[in-house]
Amino acid sequence: MEAIVIAGGLGSRLRPLTDRRPKHVLPVGGVPFVLHQLTKLAAAGVDSVVLATSYHADAFAPVIGDGSRLGLRVSYVTEAEPMGTGGAIRNAAGELRSGPDDPVVVLNGDQLSGHDLVAQVARFEQSAADVCLHLIEVVDPRPYGCVPTGLDGAVLEFLEKSTDPVSSQVNAGCYVFRRSVIDTIPPGRVVSVERETFPELLRARRRVIGHPDSSYWRDVGTPEALVDASADLVHGIAKSPAYLSRPGERLLQAGAQVADPAGVHGGSVVGDDAVVQAGAVVEGSVLMPRSQVGPGARVVRSVVGPGATVGARTSLHGACVGDDAVVGDDCALGPGVRVACGAVISQGAVRRSAP
Repeated sequence: MEAIVIAGGLGSRLRPLTDRRPKHVLPVGGVPFVLHQLTKLAAAGVDSVVLATSYHADAFAPVIGDGSRLGLRVSYVTEAEPMGTGGAIRNAAGELRSGPDDPVVVLNGDQLSGHDLVAQVARFEQSAADVCLHLIEVVDPRPYGCVPTGLDGAVLEFLEKSTDPVSSQVNAGCYVFRRSVIDTIPPGRVVSVERETFPELLRARRRVIGHPDSSYWRDVGTPEALVDASADLVHGIAKSPAYLSRPGERLLQAGAQVADPAGVHGGSVVGDDAVVQAGAVVEGSVLMPRSQVGPGARVVRSVVGPGATVGARTSLHGACVGDDAVVGDDCALGPGVRVACGAVISQGAVRRSAP
């Protein structure tokens, strides 16, 4: 069985963390995010994956290689410019070896999901579907496209984001396509499967079905979501074949130096060669490799990028600090504040929230 992972997006919502790399290689639970997806595919019986890349495409191979250590054969297809979800799928199709009736799994590159992919593929095959979508119920569907289904599971329509959604059931970003359907997507241009491909399939009376699954699912598209997903993996709330550590309060990676491990909790990850000095508290946060947290600092539900420094007695709460940035001593950064890569925040600065 083959799969396509859509990994060409700019990751704009995750800036500044994505200014120097694609979002798919950011660590979540101390593991590059794309590895969570690839190991999930391998566990479900996929043996060949096409990675559809664009932005910072050269960052993937050093992390993944040819996929052999994951039990996969991984190939790469790069778009000169992002072509949307449908365009990326169509562009990657030339690397597929599947026959026209074979299933092809397609994953959006920014979802962490515990759903049963084997069951989704089985539902696709048993129902003779053209496409089978993983669907999930969410408390607030307004940020998502709604996907109402009939009693037989057939998708009735695709409704874009609305202030008054007709259903709490949304597209969770994992599809099983019949290979011949992928070949009907127009080549060489931007195409959205959500806005164009799926509605056109319904108009043509093709069989598009839903696969509801209420297992863990999170769109890891913002710094806040990245922090939460990472903590969920450390705590054992979320499961991934790529996360091999036992559930706990913290994950300290190779070379991490922590003066008082008890001060690091809430599912925090301290990355390779990162330093947390005496008296500092790190709660539910992600400290990326080579970052430093000064004495007496407090870092809560925040991300500190590679090589960044947080000064003594400084407080971060819901903030995001980019690569190699310096936040001086005695600063206070509140929810939504983002510090650009390489920026220097002067001692004593106070930013209560994002502008």
